[in-house]
Amino acid sequence: MGATVTDPFVGRLVDSRYEVVSRIARGGMATVYLAVDRRLDRDVALKVMHAHLAEGTSGSDFVARFRREARTAARLTHPGLVGVFDQGVDGETSYLTMEYIDGCNLRRHIGERGALTVDDALRIGESVLDALAAAHRVGLVHRDIKPENVLLASDGRVKLADFGLARAVTEVTSTTTGTVLGTVAYLAPELVVRGVSDTRTDVYACGILLYEMLTGRQPFTGETPIQVAFQHVNNDVPAPSELVGWLPIEVDDAVRALAARDPDDRPVDAAAALALLRRTRAALDDETLARHADVDPSIVLPAATDPDETDLDAEVSADDADEPAEAQSAATDNDETTLIEAGDARGTTVALPIGLGVGVQVITAPPTEPPAKRHRARWFVLLAVLAALIGGATWWYLQVGAGAYTTVPTIIGQNEAEATAILERAGLGADPSSEFDGEASVGEVFATDPGQGDRIRKDGTVAFTISKGPDYVPFPEGVVGAVQADAEAALIAAGLEASYAEPRFSDSVGNAQIISATLPDGTPAEPGAPTIRGTDVRLTVSKGPEPVTITSVVGTTLEDATGQLEADNLKLAPTEVFSDTVAAGLIIDQDPVAGAEGHRGDTIAVNISKGPEMLALPSTYGQNVKAAEAALQAAGFVVKVEHPQGISPLNIVYSQKPAGGEGKTAPKGSTITINVF
Repeated sequence: MGATVTDPFVGRLVDSRYEVVSRIARGGMATVYLAVDRRLDRDVALKVMHAHLAEGTSGSDFVARFRREARTAARLTHPGLVGVFDQGVDGETSYLTMEYIDGCNLRRHIGERGALTVDDALRIGESVLDALAAAHRVGLVHRDIKPENVLLASDGRVKLADFGLARAVTEVTSTTTGTVLGTVAYLAPELVVRGVSDTRTDVYACGILLYEMLTGRQPFTGETPIQVAFQHVNNDVPAPSELVGWLPIEVDDAVRALAARDPDDRPVDAAAALALLRRTRAALDDETLARHADVDPSIVLPAATDPDETDLDAEVSADDADEPAEAQSAATDNDETTLIEAGDARGTTVALPIGLGVGVQVITAPPTEPPAKRHRARWFVLLAVLAALIGGATWWYLQVGAGAYTTVPTIIGQNEAEATAILERAGLGADPSSEFDGEASVGEVFATDPGQGDRIRKDGTVAFTISKGPDYVPFPEGVVGAVQADAEAALIAAGLEASYAEPRFSDSVGNAQIISATLPDGTPAEPGAPTIRGTDVRLTVSKGPEPVTITSVVGTTLEDATGQLEADNLKLAPTEVFSDTVAAGLIIDQDPVAGAEGHRGDTIAVNISKGPEMLALPSTYGQNVKAAEAALQAAGFVVKVEHPQGISPLNIVYSQKPAGGEGKTAPKGSTITINVF
């Protein structure tokens, strides 16, 4: 190793604000420093893009990727994601400032320990998936999950970093050159073969990450990135128990589900994968969770899969200082075989040709034979041929080859007049058009075709697009309160998108109807309000009233019963009825009965006693006993005949208890005593 080189950035004040204290790590695209934000007096991580990457035809792509990391992180809020505070340019320096995490990355942690306990591996995996789920919920795929991007804080927190390769789920992820960027040890097969990715691509990388934490090594290694990528495409990830025999089948199943070759066999997103890991943890006993594989700790990283980016020595040697940060791979797509030019395979994030699953053929230059001795007379012929070749090559270079081309200058961010003038000075034509854009300012160029830095013939024309600002649409009426299908259809018809929060119970909104519609900033969506086209509107769907268990109100008054049921928002439907057994004003019975299942807002029918029914009591004084008895029974009473003076042949009623007559009443069914002589 050469002598240590002092980093020129240490001690520098970036953008008159960030004082660089020391270097944390150096990667293929950027170097990360510990810096002090003088304005807010806090430690930050300062990520500085390597200046040479902004040069050449691919420079604009690297700059766009670097800036995209800040925009992507700004869209996400989660305690498990490294926060990005600021992004800017200081002279030739493009930088990001991020949350400083005091600790180490997972690569160093695995290197120092060899393998983690099952509990630690599952805990870190769950933390990564929990943070990743926040990105998946807003339609973003990280695309570069690896140990270097998992930070372990000294206080035990786990943080996911680096959204430089992040893409929207619906965005095309392959490039016009037929290559795809990524860390080869963690690339999903579909990304290598077809250049497409979705949330399941991140789940695959998390499965490889979990395998590595459990076993201390990666499932696939090789001398070149091509060899590793080929294994991902053509081989299933082995079960961790093949290396660590005591690992239970639940762990094997979880790893192989996350890292299944077929995307359809994996959990659909990070949230589903997180649920799987939690079920796996719950199925394991404490003894298994505390064990770890018997692997010797080592800082040595697998060949062709792990990077200079790890920077475990925190120093750069003089021999390494001038090496290119990115391994370059030239690729040409054929129908059945992908041709790869052999090259250095040490970089972390590499450019791989799409279609590696079909076959790989390495092209090497044939050995040149030493020139044979020629006759002196032939030198003149050779010189003439050489002159003709040089002339032809010069003509070809200027008319057909690289000399006939220039590069598209930087015009993004300019207005139409400035962009046209820049192109004219470069000898190029201008073809402006306008489109809506939610990020670029009105009148600002936000896209070019060909792209900035791309090759174009010197007499060519550059088409560029000028922003008309955000495309506003009125928020549709009647979303809140509509059934879920109708609400989503209304949003889509208006040019908006729908996502869903966790459903909630509601006493006032019926089942499957929308309780609320919320914009990304958390504010309620107002009908008719201007809303940017494509905005993701978060809908909360009602599950209807919450289930409750009916309690008994029998034997209580209506007032007491109402208070008792108020907490469950249950209502009473009272009916007054006569009762010979229940005192007036008390509830006789209820429907549904106590213990039955109901829902908040349900109505309980109750019968309230009016006491016994009172009937008109006739007077039988002076009547024959048979007639008196018949009259009282017909009136609804029970008759008791007594002969206090003994039995008499007259059988005439001379008194009754209670006494009857006009205005006299008695409870229905009560006993009336008549005295007869």
